[in-house]
Amino acid sequence: MKFCPECRAELEEVELGGYRRLRCADQCGFIHWGNPTPVVAAIVEYEGKVLLARNANWPEKWYALITGFLERDETPEIGVLREVKEELDLDSRIVEFVGHYPFPELNQIICVYHVEAWGTVRLNEELADYRLFDHDKVRTWPRGTGPAVRDWLDCRLG
Repeated sequence: MKFCPECRAELEEVELGGYRRLRCADQCGFIHWGNPTPVVAAIVEYEGKVLLARNANWPEKWYALITGFLERDETPEIGVLREVKEELDLDSRIVEFVGHYPFPELNQIICVYHVEAWGTVRLNEELADYRLFDHDKVRTWPRGTGPAVRDWLDCRLG
């Protein structure tokens, strides 16, 4: 972001509250706080296994959790169930809250839930494939939702 969305003046980088922020150089009052975007993620248990999905834009070997952005006025609990329905066409229920995880590379905070799902999987246009894994066969990844999967598996597998 280079220009103020309020008055179109150039933005300048300043220190506010111990963080580098962008502020309108003409002092119209605009400050870009850079707050993280809230995201929900579901560790989906389906038919006793962990369901991981591949986004249509990802390489063939990449599989991860069902994720999505919160809608306006939506709670994380409602949002995660909506994402499971939209992306997999499965009904689901929340089993537990796993935790919240920062994802600084994309300026996101991810709220992760373990959900149990049922029905017939029908992928929406965002997803290219899914796979079911036994709990002890799930391999975690270092960023994004990977730490949540690791924490969740550690509680189950010891």
